[in-house]
Amino acid sequence: MLKRRPKVELRTSGEIDAMAATGSVVAAVLAACADACVAGATPQDLDGIADQVMTDGGAVTVYRGYHPAWAPTPYPAVLCVSVNDVIVHAIPNRQQLQPGDLVSIDFACSLDGWCADAAVTVPVGRVSAQDAALMAATSACLDAGIAAAQPGATLGDVGAALSGPAKATGFGMLEDHGGHGIGRTMHAPPHVPNIGIPGQGLDLRPGLVIALEPMLLAGGRGAYRHLPDGWGVATADGSRAAHFEHTVAITADGPRVLTVPAA
Repeated sequence: MLKRRPKVELRTSGEIDAMAATGSVVAAVLAACADACVAGATPQDLDGIADQVMTDGGAVTVYRGYHPAWAPTPYPAVLCVSVNDVIVHAIPNRQQLQPGDLVSIDFACSLDGWCADAAVTVPVGRVSAQDAALMAATSACLDAGIAAAQPGATLGDVGAALSGPAKATGFGMLEDHGGHGIGRTMHAPPHVPNIGIPGQGLDLRPGLVIALEPMLLAGGRGAYRHLPDGWGVATADGSRAAHFEHTVAITADGPRVLTVPAA
């Protein structure tokens, strides 16, 4: 029996506008948390800030209580805060941030039933030249992926673009992870690989909304390990990582980034 492909839903222009309203809350949360990434602050402090800014914006969490089949327990916070060699999905703890840390902040929420998702990596004070290059390369991967998200292109085109800027740097792309569709739920079809072959995969049509999220590892390989809590994902070799993400709508006029501050 042939497997049915998961249904990929397309959004109207009004629905995309509604997701952009959610995206402006996501952008405000990430900006507030980035400003609070100073020595002595804790990931739990950032989680409290995110909760307050989200609530003030009229949005609700999609992280707290989220319990996918692979996770041992429901997620207990509104924010993921991953520090240094931890790449993604880390539960906020009480460990104080130190000068030179890299802090990856990942946040999604829902407003009026529509979700948006984004992430950013920020330094605590001054960081090494390699860490600065790692952040710049990961951000460049995201920019390239967004530019490739054109109507008539394919997910393979986007994956090839996402991984392209990493090839010249020697940084590795996290294995087995990537972006995703998004809409009424945080995670929806299609899966968006961070590495792809041009011309292959799903055709991009106006109305498709996807979250693009490259994650680069300084060690040059994409291998990873899970933290004991079953949520956090860390580099296998202890090298540092960076993570950037935006929610992007495919439109007839090209890609529209939805997780930006309100105009």
